[in-house]
Amino acid sequence: MPDAPEFDVVPRDVPTAYFFGVTTGRSLSRRMFPRWAEILGLGNAELVGLDLPINGPAEVYRRAIYQIKCDPLSLGAVITTHKLNTLNAARDLFDVLTPEAQLTQEVASVYKRDGKLVGHAVDPITSGLSIQQFIPAGTWNRSKAHILCLGAGGSATAISVYLTRTLPPEDRPARVIFVDHSGVRLSHLRDLIGAHMPASGIEFEFIENSDPAANDRLMAALPPGSMVINATGMGKDTPGSPITDAGVFPQDGFAWELNYRGELDFLHQAERQRAARSLTVVDGWYYFLAGWSMIIGQIFDIDITPALFNELRAADEALR
Repeated sequence: MPDAPEFDVVPRDVPTAYFFGVTTGRSLSRRMFPRWAEILGLGNAELVGLDLPINGPAEVYRRAIYQIKCDPLSLGAVITTHKLNTLNAARDLFDVLTPEAQLTQEVASVYKRDGKLVGHAVDPITSGLSIQQFIPAGTWNRSKAHILCLGAGGSATAISVYLTRTLPPEDRPARVIFVDHSGVRLSHLRDLIGAHMPASGIEFEFIENSDPAANDRLMAALPPGSMVINATGMGKDTPGSPITDAGVFPQDGFAWELNYRGELDFLHQAERQRAARSLTVVDGWYYFLAGWSMIIGQIFDIDITPALFNELRAADEALR
């Protein structure tokens, strides 16, 4: 615990997990958690949502981590939109950063072990598990297709780790293009890939852009079988889509919307082209469940086996 109080701490009277998000009240997690608590035997444990501003002042993220570190019954947190900012603001409050957190420079999972506050990045694992649900092994080797990832934040970073460190070298996309309105995020991702994943065999490109029409042109240039990812948060945390309604998806390709709730404009744009373009369209539901179940297991120190995950997943299907 810090030597001198930095912020006021609110003592919790029940075991508590926090959810750092933007519009947490709209998340299915609020209705999902009581079902999971019953299945996992968590008793009177509670999930508390914290709506934090996107790219807000460091103090708001630091205060939230300080609460967890200093209050015995504040056991940890699920972090969605604020993975990078939370670590930047509160790095010194963590006693342990896992290798995944150190590599990606983000935290999605905060939990306690043996009196130490741990920060972990789960997305390199859960993004890979999600991709494996809809892209069969050998796809990239056969097609030599590309990936256009619209957004270069935490999820994009995790996907790059999966592509370069988990996929076998003979089955990786030939080219991956990251597009973001933030030059800072692009530079961070470029530096990370250059330092830790330089010999992947993948050609990476980084484009600073906020014009959806320009993204349309990038998408139109993709070879057949390519994948387009909405990793921007648009359609959930902010309105709109990173492409226009005139954008054309790659023939026989994949459209992956990382969001599972909200207006989901990108998802609907892809669905309208599903038949004509022989497009595989996937939302973020599995990605959401895989990440949440792993983190809740870490917070409450429960091993989420495949059988237990399937039970949690089945309990939530009606919520969709």
